Amino acid sequence: MARYRGPKSKVARKFNDPIFGPSKALQKKAYPPGQHGRNRRRKQSEYALQLSAKQKAKYTYGLLERQFANLFEKASRSQGITGEVLLQLLESRLDNVVYRLGISPTRRGARQLVIHKHIMVNGHLVNVPSFTLKPSDVVSVREKSKSLEVITNSVMSHNPNKYHWLEWNSGDLTGKFTSLPPREDIPENLQEQLIVELYSK
Repeated sequence: MARYRGPKSKVARKFNDPIFGPSKALQKKAYPPGQHGRNRRRKQSEYALQLSAKQKAKYTYGLLERQFANLFEKASRSQGITGEVLLQLLESRLDNVVYRLGISPTRRGARQLVIHKHIMVNGHLVNVPSFTLKPSDVVSVREKSKSLEVITNSVMSHNPNKYHWLEWNSGDLTGKFTSLPPREDIPENLQEQLIVELYSK
């Protein structure tokens, strides 16, 4: 399955945000990548800002262009504020919830756990990272996978009460997706209104 495999530090520098986690490169080189990175003009066009907002959201949640466009179309057909609904759909993805619960330290790692059948939803194995969770769905680690070092290390260093829309039981490594998160509780620094404006053209 296709996904972004390029250098993560360059993407973080492009958006001046550690979207893949802490980055030493971002601290050492706080300017965009490329030979003109230091001297690049600061003022951007309206379209450039909108495109940048979309690209940042894609990289943050690990989606390709077609996946993101399909998700936006679904959000635009739903009731509510399109930008907020889009972020809620992104947050409802199984790979993202596995990451939020602390089962994996990164979204990319969470995606791998899902693909390799280490994760269950409501007692059934699910190996589709884009699987959309609904409120009251229960996510758990497969019994045979509970001793994996990558999972145990991640769970030990994670704050289980960090997100109000999730419930975590460290005893049996299960989490519950209790509700769709309101926009103010989603910590990602994204400008969803610019994304809506881009797709509305």
